[in-house]
Amino acid sequence: QGQLLESGGGLVQPGGSLIPSCAASGFTFSSTWMFWVRQNSGLGFEWIATISPDGSDAYCVDSLKGRCTVSRDNAKNTVYLQMNSLKPEDTAVYYCAAGPTRLRPKYWGQGTQVTVSS
Repeated sequence: QGQLLESGGGLVQPGGSLIPSCAASGFTFSSTWMFWVRQNSGLGFEWIATISPDGSDAYCVDSLKGRCTVSRDNAKNTVYLQMNSLKPEDTAVYYCAAGPTRLRPKYWGQGTQVTVSS
């Protein structure tokens, strides 16, 4: 059974940066698409980033371009999400997810809280 464990969230001031990470186990990480999704309090889930198994296809949602970078280290079974110039509206629980295709995640992590506030 696949497992995902996010870390690296926390409290950051507006304009700051964070690099949440997600450690995977229980499946072949290097063959799996990875995703980052966030959920603001009271709102639905918002997909924010996708990366292909070999990392050659990596992109963030248009609204975050320029502030978001997704990357992975297949030797460490870990995916990263670098967020820069953080804004209060970026406050959310950030989840990583994994799946055999780009279309539908199969595994989900428990999430890591990111709070942007002065």
